[in-house]
Amino acid sequence: MNAFFESLGQDWVDAAERRGVAIAKPSLDSRIALELLELARVAAHTQERRFAPLTSYLAGVAAERLRASKPELDEAAVADFILEVRQKLERQIPGV
Repeated sequence: MNAFFESLGQDWVDAAERRGVAIAKPSLDSRIALELLELARVAAHTQERRFAPLTSYLAGVAAERLRASKPELDEAAVADFILEVRQKLERQIPGV
């Protein structure tokens, strides 16, 4: 996606290695990144602002569980999965 996330992905690989585990370097698809940013924005307006990062984390956990259940899913399908939940949250914002 960009140099920051490329480097961060390697940091996760290195941290896992120090724990005796080899993992594939995580990457971030640009469409999924956009949906996560939008999800965090919406979460910050529906609950306490500090919930936004945890909302994104939970989205990542859910997305990986979806992928584990349906490995054939592509990045667009994962982005749509996140979009669906974001739109539900968005409808809960007063005055929107």
